[in-house]
Amino acid sequence: MKTILAADDDVHILNLIKGLLTKEGFKVVVVENGAEALKILDSELFDLAIVDIMMPIMDGYRLTKEIRKQYDIPVILLTAKSQIEDKEKGFEAGTDDYLVKPFEPKELIFRVNALLRRYGKTSEANISIGSLYINKKGYEVKIKNKTYMLPLKEFELLSFLAEHHNLVFSRSQLIEKIWGLDFEGDERTVDVHIKRLRERFNTIEKDFSIKTIRGVGYSLEA
Repeated sequence: MKTILAADDDVHILNLIKGLLTKEGFKVVVVENGAEALKILDSELFDLAIVDIMMPIMDGYRLTKEIRKQYDIPVILLTAKSQIEDKEKGFEAGTDDYLVKPFEPKELIFRVNALLRRYGKTSEANISIGSLYINKKGYEVKIKNKTYMLPLKEFELLSFLAEHHNLVFSRSQLIEKIWGLDFEGDERTVDVHIKRLRERFNTIEKDFSIKTIRGVGYSLEA
């Protein structure tokens, strides 16, 4: 699971960012100033930082410079200012991208995913949960040294749930992630694939299980 740090003195913006990105399967840690951000960067690994420019104690420009000196992670500067001079100063500080408030929720998600891809911080090729091992590049699932070759959509569904284990996803979210926005079927497709995965693994694997969260969706619990 990718971990994102969000630093902003506006608690409403922090709640918005955390809500949006948590739904996308990210872990989000929020802080209200640059000094807190640097402190937590020393104790936890992050894959990306979203930094507001106007913060008390340490502003976003200075925080970005410090991140650039010490950590190899992408930075998105978040600000209410849109003047070219502010953007220039932000890029000189070392930011990778710039987003002006108010922003469209989907734009933030697109920019986060684009930067993670650019930095090579997209989903890992291998996933391990107990005796479950998933090789995403080789499309192989191994459990207790036995290899299973699954149909593509079953493999993609299992991989996604395993990579974001213990998070709950609705059927519509899984359709979007696995089948795409232009999928013309209905959400029962998810139920069918979940049933097939359970039939394959429930009797042989105890390290994980795919749970139905009534009224919400599904979660792979480890």
